[in-house]
Amino acid sequence: MPTEMPHDFVYEFVTLLAILNPVSAVPILLAVAAGLSPRETFKVGCYALLISFLILLFFVTGGQLLLAELRIPMPAFQLAGAVLLLLFALRMTLEGAVSRPRAAGRRATLFERAIFPLAFPKIAGTGAILTVVLLTDNKTRTIAEQVSTVGVVVLCLLCFVPLFALAGSLSRLLGRSGIEIIGRVFGLVLASIAVNSMIIAIKLSFDLAR
Repeated sequence: MPTEMPHDFVYEFVTLLAILNPVSAVPILLAVAAGLSPRETFKVGCYALLISFLILLFFVTGGQLLLAELRIPMPAFQLAGAVLLLLFALRMTLEGAVSRPRAAGRRATLFERAIFPLAFPKIAGTGAILTVVLLTDNKTRTIAEQVSTVGVVVLCLLCFVPLFALAGSLSRLLGRSGIEIIGRVFGLVLASIAVNSMIIAIKLSFDLAR
Protein backbone atom coordinates (compact mmCIF):
# COMPACT_ATOMS: atom_id res chain seq x y z
CA MET A 1 0.00 0.00 0.00
CA PRO A 2 1.60 3.32 -1.03
CA THR A 3 2.18 5.80 1.74
CA GLU A 4 3.35 8.72 -0.40
CA MET A 5 0.92 10.97 -2.22
CA PRO A 6 1.81 13.10 -5.25
CA HIS A 7 2.58 16.77 -4.67
CA ASP A 8 0.35 18.68 -7.05
CA PHE A 9 -1.84 21.67 -6.18
CA VAL A 10 -4.93 20.53 -8.10
CA TYR A 11 -4.55 16.94 -6.88
CA GLU A 12 -4.22 18.03 -3.26
CA PHE A 13 -7.14 20.46 -3.50
CA VAL A 14 -9.53 17.98 -5.11
CA THR A 15 -8.50 15.14 -2.79
CA LEU A 16 -8.84 17.13 0.41
CA LEU A 17 -12.07 18.85 -0.68
CA ALA A 18 -13.64 15.48 -1.49
CA ILE A 19 -12.72 14.17 1.95
CA LEU A 20 -13.90 17.30 3.78
CA ASN A 21 -17.19 17.30 1.80
CA PRO A 22 -18.51 20.78 2.77
CA VAL A 23 -22.14 20.00 1.85
CA SER A 24 -22.35 17.16 4.39
CA ALA A 25 -21.37 19.56 7.19
CA VAL A 26 -24.40 21.81 6.75
CA PRO A 27 -26.97 19.50 8.48
CA ILE A 28 -24.61 19.12 11.42
CA LEU A 29 -24.21 22.89 11.67
CA LEU A 30 -28.01 23.24 11.65
CA ALA A 31 -28.25 20.65 14.41
CA VAL A 32 -25.65 22.14 16.75
CA ALA A 33 -26.93 25.66 16.08
CA ALA A 34 -30.61 24.81 16.67
CA GLY A 35 -32.45 27.80 18.12
CA LEU A 36 -29.84 30.36 17.05
CA SER A 37 -30.27 33.27 14.66
CA PRO A 38 -28.77 33.06 11.14
CA ARG A 39 -25.96 35.40 12.21
CA GLU A 40 -25.13 33.27 15.25
CA THR A 41 -25.34 30.10 13.16
CA PHE A 42 -22.79 31.55 10.75
CA LYS A 43 -20.52 32.44 13.67
CA VAL A 44 -20.69 28.85 14.93
CA GLY A 45 -19.67 27.66 11.47
CA CYS A 46 -16.76 30.12 11.33
CA TYR A 47 -15.56 29.04 14.76
CA ALA A 48 -15.71 25.42 13.61
CA LEU A 49 -13.59 26.25 10.55
CA LEU A 50 -11.02 28.03 12.72
CA ILE A 51 -10.82 25.09 15.12
CA SER A 52 -10.58 22.65 12.22
CA PHE A 53 -7.74 24.64 10.68
CA LEU A 54 -5.80 24.63 13.95
CA ILE A 55 -6.29 20.87 14.32
CA LEU A 56 -5.11 20.18 10.77
CA LEU A 57 -2.23 22.65 11.14
CA PHE A 58 -1.11 20.83 14.28
CA PHE A 59 -1.00 17.52 12.44
CA VAL A 60 0.84 19.13 9.52
CA THR A 61 3.55 20.50 11.81
CA GLY A 62 3.85 17.97 14.58
CA GLY A 63 1.10 15.38 14.55
CA GLN A 64 3.16 12.79 12.72
CA LEU A 65 5.98 13.09 15.26
CA LEU A 66 3.55 12.99 18.19
CA LEU A 67 1.85 9.81 17.02
CA ALA A 68 5.24 8.25 16.35
CA GLU A 69 6.50 9.15 19.83
CA LEU A 70 3.36 7.75 21.44
CA ARG A 71 3.64 4.72 19.16
CA ILE A 72 0.08 5.16 17.98
CA PRO A 73 -0.33 3.79 14.43
CA MET A 74 -2.47 5.86 12.09
CA PRO A 75 -5.06 3.04 11.64
CA ALA A 76 -5.64 3.05 15.42
CA PHE A 77 -6.12 6.81 15.35
CA GLN A 78 -8.49 6.47 12.41
CA LEU A 79 -10.47 3.77 14.23
CA ALA A 80 -10.84 5.92 17.34
CA GLY A 81 -12.12 8.85 15.28
CA ALA A 82 -14.52 6.58 13.41
CA VAL A 83 -15.96 5.29 16.71
CA LEU A 84 -16.57 8.88 17.88
CA LEU A 85 -18.25 9.73 14.58
CA LEU A 86 -20.40 6.59 14.77
CA LEU A 87 -21.57 7.42 18.30
CA PHE A 88 -22.56 10.91 17.20
CA ALA A 89 -24.25 9.61 14.04
CA LEU A 90 -26.34 7.11 16.00
CA ARG A 91 -27.36 9.85 18.39
CA MET A 92 -28.25 12.12 15.48
CA THR A 93 -30.29 9.38 13.80
CA LEU A 94 -32.21 8.41 16.92
CA GLU A 95 -32.79 11.90 18.31
CA GLY A 96 -32.82 13.96 15.11
CA ALA A 97 -30.80 16.72 16.71
CA VAL A 98 -27.66 17.20 18.70
CA SER A 99 -27.88 17.98 22.38
CA ARG A 100 -25.81 20.79 23.87
CA PRO A 101 -22.37 20.15 25.33
CA ARG A 102 -22.85 18.37 28.65
CA ALA A 103 -20.67 20.62 30.75
CA ALA A 104 -22.23 23.87 29.52
CA GLY A 105 -25.88 22.82 29.49
CA ARG A 106 -28.28 25.12 27.67
CA ARG A 107 -25.91 28.08 28.07
CA ALA A 108 -23.37 26.66 25.67
CA THR A 109 -21.41 29.41 23.95
CA LEU A 110 -21.14 29.64 20.19
CA PHE A 111 -17.53 28.48 20.42
CA GLU A 112 -18.49 25.44 22.50
CA ARG A 113 -21.19 24.47 20.01
CA ALA A 114 -18.61 24.60 17.22
CA ILE A 115 -16.15 22.16 18.78
CA PHE A 116 -17.98 18.81 18.79
CA PRO A 117 -19.05 17.27 16.53
CA LEU A 118 -18.78 19.93 13.82
CA ALA A 119 -15.10 20.88 13.98
CA PHE A 120 -14.11 17.41 15.18
CA PRO A 121 -14.73 14.76 14.05
CA LYS A 122 -16.79 16.07 11.06
CA ILE A 123 -14.58 18.68 9.39
CA ALA A 124 -11.17 17.88 10.86
CA GLY A 125 -11.90 14.18 11.07
CA THR A 126 -9.51 11.27 10.85
CA GLY A 127 -9.82 11.16 7.06
CA ALA A 128 -8.73 14.79 6.69
CA ILE A 129 -6.01 14.37 9.31
CA LEU A 130 -4.64 11.24 7.66
CA THR A 131 -4.65 13.03 4.29
CA VAL A 132 -2.72 16.10 5.46
CA VAL A 133 -0.23 13.88 7.28
CA LEU A 134 0.43 11.95 4.07
CA LEU A 135 0.55 15.13 1.99
CA THR A 136 3.11 16.71 4.33
CA ASP A 137 5.21 13.65 5.15
CA ASN A 138 8.36 14.97 6.85
CA LYS A 139 10.46 12.31 5.12
CA THR A 140 9.43 13.21 1.56
CA ARG A 141 8.18 16.83 1.63
CA THR A 142 10.20 20.03 1.77
CA ILE A 143 9.18 22.94 4.01
CA ALA A 144 7.97 24.86 0.93
CA GLU A 145 5.78 21.94 -0.15
CA GLN A 146 4.32 21.65 3.35
CA VAL A 147 3.53 25.38 3.38
CA SER A 148 1.86 24.96 -0.02
CA THR A 149 -0.30 22.16 1.39
CA VAL A 150 -1.33 24.41 4.30
CA GLY A 151 -2.51 26.91 1.69
CA VAL A 152 -4.56 24.17 0.06
CA VAL A 153 -6.15 23.40 3.44
CA VAL A 154 -7.12 27.07 3.83
CA LEU A 155 -8.70 27.17 0.36
CA CYS A 156 -10.67 24.00 1.06
CA LEU A 157 -11.98 25.36 4.36
CA LEU A 158 -13.00 28.60 2.64
CA CYS A 159 -15.33 26.52 0.46
CA PHE A 160 -17.43 25.96 3.59
CA VAL A 161 -18.05 29.69 4.11
CA PRO A 162 -20.80 30.33 1.51
CA LEU A 163 -22.64 27.16 2.57
CA PHE A 164 -22.46 28.14 6.24
CA ALA A 165 -23.60 31.67 5.36
CA LEU A 166 -26.77 30.21 3.84
CA ALA A 167 -27.34 27.71 6.66
CA GLY A 168 -29.27 30.15 8.84
CA SER A 169 -31.70 31.01 6.05
CA LEU A 170 -32.06 27.32 5.26
CA SER A 171 -32.88 26.68 8.90
CA ARG A 172 -35.71 29.22 8.84
CA LEU A 173 -37.00 27.79 5.57
CA LEU A 174 -37.04 24.18 6.76
CA GLY A 175 -38.27 24.84 10.27
CA ARG A 176 -37.71 22.55 13.24
CA SER A 177 -39.43 19.56 11.66
CA GLY A 178 -37.43 19.84 8.46
CA ILE A 179 -34.16 20.03 10.38
CA GLU A 180 -35.17 16.99 12.43
CA ILE A 181 -35.83 14.96 9.27
CA ILE A 182 -32.59 16.04 7.60
CA GLY A 183 -30.71 15.37 10.82
CA ARG A 184 -31.97 11.80 11.01
CA VAL A 185 -31.27 11.08 7.34
CA PHE A 186 -27.76 12.50 7.45
CA GLY A 187 -27.18 10.74 10.75
CA LEU A 188 -27.71 7.47 8.92
CA VAL A 189 -25.32 8.58 6.16
CA LEU A 190 -22.70 9.57 8.73
CA ALA A 191 -23.12 6.21 10.47
CA SER A 192 -22.42 4.46 7.16
CA ILE A 193 -19.32 6.59 6.61
CA ALA A 194 -18.13 5.86 10.15
CA VAL A 195 -18.63 2.11 9.79
CA ASN A 196 -16.77 2.12 6.47
CA SER A 197 -13.92 4.04 8.09
CA MET A 198 -13.83 1.50 10.93
CA ILE A 199 -13.66 -1.39 8.46
CA ILE A 200 -10.78 0.26 6.60
CA ALA A 201 -8.92 0.95 9.85
CA ILE A 202 -9.36 -2.66 11.00
CA LYS A 203 -8.13 -3.98 7.65
CA LEU A 204 -5.08 -1.73 7.83
CA SER A 205 -4.40 -2.76 11.44
CA PHE A 206 -4.37 -6.46 10.53
CA ASP A 207 -2.77 -5.92 7.13
CA LEU A 208 -5.88 -7.16 5.33
CA ALA A 209 -6.16 -4.28 2.86
CA ARG A 210 -5.57 -5.17 -0.76
